[in-house]
Amino acid sequence: MRLPFKSSTSVIAKAGRKLRSKARLPLRSPTVAAWLFFAAFTILVLLVVGGATRLTTSGLSITEWKPISGVIPPGSDAAWAAEFTNYKKIPQYTQLNPHMTVEQFKTIYWWEWSHRLIARLLGVIYLLPFVFFWLMKEIPGRIFWRACVAIGLVAFQGLVGWLMVASGLTKRVLVAPEMLMFHLGMAFLLLGWTLWTGLEAGEGAPRHRGAPLNWRLAAGAIAGLVYLQCLLGALVAGNQAGLVYNDWPMMNGSFVPYTDWNEGIGTVLLHDQGVVQFMHRMNAYLLWGLAVFFAFMVSRRAQDDGLKGLAWAVAGTATLQAMLGIATLYTVVNFWLALAHQLTAGLLLALSLILAWNVFRAERAFRRGGF
Repeated sequence: MRLPFKSSTSVIAKAGRKLRSKARLPLRSPTVAAWLFFAAFTILVLLVVGGATRLTTSGLSITEWKPISGVIPPGSDAAWAAEFTNYKKIPQYTQLNPHMTVEQFKTIYWWEWSHRLIARLLGVIYLLPFVFFWLMKEIPGRIFWRACVAIGLVAFQGLVGWLMVASGLTKRVLVAPEMLMFHLGMAFLLLGWTLWTGLEAGEGAPRHRGAPLNWRLAAGAIAGLVYLQCLLGALVAGNQAGLVYNDWPMMNGSFVPYTDWNEGIGTVLLHDQGVVQFMHRMNAYLLWGLAVFFAFMVSRRAQDDGLKGLAWAVAGTATLQAMLGIATLYTVVNFWLALAHQLTAGLLLALSLILAWNVFRAERAFRRGGF
């Protein structure tokens, strides 16, 4: 005969198991994934607005960093006059725009203000849903730390953005190219980190080792080359190297531009217009060749039609990006072509990471053997 207290103990234990089960974090969350994908989309928007801000040389129009009060733009003639007075104190005004009027200043101000506003909104898009999903125990445990890193990257990016602006307020008429590379590189890093984390949140932990090592290395190399190309593109933009050597495939009639190495290797690699454009071109050739080769190999060896489509999407986008780059050169940096070039860079990075993520998780998708 069973004693009554044993029955009660059993009921309590069962209730405890139910409570623990409810307290467990989910293995995957499509809702969290959607949040992160939306954040990644916002980064793409920010990249476009940031590109327009750079192309219109508007980035130095706001000479102070006010994270909170800076949300409110000037609302009176006196406020506009005060902002314009601050701008008149920097070298960009005295050397490049000494005849600028207040009305002309407003145009570049609105570009920079919009860029900063979207950056602030991006911080809200990361932080508030994170807190909500954390309190609701909706964030899968394996990506919790990744979401925390993303929030840290957003905060750090704000600091990097201000340091970039500060580099152009005293001795330069534009921001330092290496700081522009740092700032844009952080943006692309945040984009990639957010997108990868969203993919992980939506699918949960992998149940297998993924594709063979050679396929994973190749897919990772493509994504790495895309990121490197973005960094080199930032150097080209920061040095205004697209305004020189506007022929292709040669550079002023020569394959390798003339370079004066007496200034030092560090200065040349970061600031010489010919060298930074040459590096950008060479990496583009390597990236395009590997992307097309990989797409052909996936078509021959892969059994997954989705992977084949992704591989060709990356190869096609790389081709489009190269064509946009050449067109931007020929037109001596046409505004719309340059903006499309920057947007396509973000899309190419996103596609290459999605391809790499799927290759890393591919199970029996490839026939035995290497390329």
